[in-house]
Amino acid sequence: MSFELLTLIASTLVALGSASPITKCSLPSGTDIVPVGVNGWAMSPDEPCTPGKYCPYACPPGKVMNQWDQEATSYAFPKSMNGGLYCNDDGTVSLPFDGESLCVDGEGTVAVLNQAGGNIAFCQTVLPGNEAMLIPNDIGGGSVQDLAVPGPSYWAGTAAHYYVNPPGVSSSDACAWGSSDKAIGNWSPYVAGMNKDGSGSTYVTIGYNPKYIDDFNGELPNFGIRIVCDNPEDCNGLDCEINPKNGFGKAEGPSSGNSLGADYCIVTAMNDAKARIEVF
Repeated sequence: MSFELLTLIASTLVALGSASPITKCSLPSGTDIVPVGVNGWAMSPDEPCTPGKYCPYACPPGKVMNQWDQEATSYAFPKSMNGGLYCNDDGTVSLPFDGESLCVDGEGTVAVLNQAGGNIAFCQTVLPGNEAMLIPNDIGGGSVQDLAVPGPSYWAGTAAHYYVNPPGVSSSDACAWGSSDKAIGNWSPYVAGMNKDGSGSTYVTIGYNPKYIDDFNGELPNFGIRIVCDNPEDCNGLDCEINPKNGFGKAEGPSSGNSLGADYCIVTAMNDAKARIEVF
């Protein structure tokens, strides 16, 4: 081997040894973003935000994420994973929609009233993203809190989805991937979904969680859930309620069925009317 080649190899090894390659991007500080999980990003605990990825994040209650891959225009994998900020090779992050806010107010047409006492955790799924229930919403006993309701301009016209956990469980415990050992998180008793269309109608769905049905069959939850409206004349689908005292897997309401894998009911709040989910 020539002296010149040895010199080249040695200099290359020195350069590699002294380099500090970027292995991940950190969550921006001092922003509207709510840190969740291990790394702050709304991603799986074992999935860091690495260069070349879009990294979803959680917004405060009542707000929706306002950044995603501009090429992700339909609800189709793998582009449906590309929510949030883009992680650059140098460890910085870029806004796909430059000049736009990270989080914006939702439609403000659905709130939660906690009548059950204790904390109630509504865990919103990440979309666009991995659709895990990572975005926290804690509603204290007797409290009312707005939920993030996407409008027609939200990503691919999709809705927000929530897992409704039993009273007394914090979002730090509930809004993470768990196991069938406990009826929280992905195994919480109830789910809810909502969005608002261009005509001013908000569609709100509540139902039994199919995973709960599968793994806790026969075990009645110790709380119920219903949808009410301040102006019932503006709402179709009332009464809409799931009360375990009425039996397992039964949703009361004119717009009910089992296409979610468990009984559910739907309310349409028209003319920009507001609906409220009551947990009792």
